[in-house]
Amino acid sequence: MNHRAIDRAALARDPAAYGRALRTHLSEDPALKQWRTTGHVSTEERMAAHARLMGHLHETGWNRYGWPEEAGGLGGDERHRAVLYDELAAAGLPLPGPHMLLETLGPPTIRFAPHLAARHLPAYLRGEEWWGQGFSEPEAGSDLAGLRCRARREGDVYVVSGQKLWTSHGATATRLVCLVRTGTWESRHRGLSMLMIDADAPGVTTRPIALASGDNELAEVFFEDVVVPADRLVGQEGQGWEVAMYLLQFERAMYAWMSSAEALRRLRELRDAVAGRVAAGKPLPDGAALRLGTCYADLTALRARSAQTVRRLASGRIVGPEASVDKVLLATAETGLFDLARDLLGTGFVLGSDPDAARWRADWWYSRSATILGGSAEVQRTILADHVLGLPKEAKA
Repeated sequence: MNHRAIDRAALARDPAAYGRALRTHLSEDPALKQWRTTGHVSTEERMAAHARLMGHLHETGWNRYGWPEEAGGLGGDERHRAVLYDELAAAGLPLPGPHMLLETLGPPTIRFAPHLAARHLPAYLRGEEWWGQGFSEPEAGSDLAGLRCRARREGDVYVVSGQKLWTSHGATATRLVCLVRTGTWESRHRGLSMLMIDADAPGVTTRPIALASGDNELAEVFFEDVVVPADRLVGQEGQGWEVAMYLLQFERAMYAWMSSAEALRRLRELRDAVAGRVAAGKPLPDGAALRLGTCYADLTALRARSAQTVRRLASGRIVGPEASVDKVLLATAETGLFDLARDLLGTGFVLGSDPDAARWRADWWYSRSATILGGSAEVQRTILADHVLGLPKEAKA
């Protein structure tokens, strides 16, 4: 479908019409064939391929919906972005890895630093750059108020010194959006600010952290007197905690929708594999059919909840602590799905050398992180108990 001949304003107003037009395009565009692969490649190769896919989607216009025109988009809202992820997964195309942190870091940048969004987000949508998220530190993971990475103001710049750990996409990112301390350590969350730092700036050292799957998605990052222009602040000085809290609803809720789209596709693959084994007269592990149904129920619950959250975000309402519900449901659905895949594949899961087995193994390993990324499952449940359910301490104990 020729996007130039489409009424872009009409699609920006109607997510359903956008979805129908996108579905037609994805089925007709021959250039997309190169990204329909089941192989598992290195992080660097995958991110480069995903960046090319983002570039193609940008050139044809389809990944610009859901983002404001002043930041390189074509209008629309979070529903358009949710439709994009669904249609890519349904078409057998990967959800571009850089989009994960675009969903996390893009909205707060648009809200709190529109000048940075206008300058850098168009290049992100083109796949020419992507950002890493630098929050955690060796002595501050779940307790972000304890961050020590220091940024001191010197005229028109900040000088950053310190260390970040488990930096998402830190191994390949071109820019790092970091939560840093601009106040005293005693000021806790009130003394935090958020800065966008070039990953290749003098004084930045990045050490990739290899995951169990072999991926280099995370990194340890060191800052040694790194000079950062003051206009790279996301928000105001001392506003970092507010920006981070706004960010978390997208990190937990929109990421849950993205992951559910991919998990639904993988569930269909698993269902077909089970049907094939039954048709061939091969035995299934005990309880496999029931577990497959449970996976479907878990994913359905996740999708229903996430859809509600996406609509709330699209309406401009703050989701806040309730986003933790989406995160808990995601962890349950993903771990259950890939545990079932492991048991169904048996020795092939562990010893198989074909690309399909390697992909299932990598996905199983990555699914373990669903209980940690964006805040551990225990933290999510505590947030829900304290701020949503309002349970008394004796009930939580």
